[in-house]
Amino acid sequence: MSIDEGTARRVARLARIRVEETDLPALAQEFNAILGFIEQLGEVDVEGVEPMVSVTPMRLKRRDDVVTDGGQPQAVLSNAPDAREGFFAVPKVVE
Repeated sequence: MSIDEGTARRVARLARIRVEETDLPALAQEFNAILGFIEQLGEVDVEGVEPMVSVTPMRLKRRDDVVTDGGQPQAVLSNAPDAREGFFAVPKVVE
């Protein structure tokens, strides 16, 4: 795949990066170099290689996925401008 100046212009616009017209050829070349490197990575044989999180072997910390109230409802409600019966009170919007 090859990136031309038009595609580089479009990518820059989507990324909200201002690129001068004179810099578009160099940007397109950089994109092509990046894509070439990615293609090289695709040629690497990774059969049997375990995915890893870090270069040092470690196990990710996990916890049970349990719904709780956070354990401090009064502290949370203390930030509310108006709280009633353990809930945030807000003005009525829809009639």
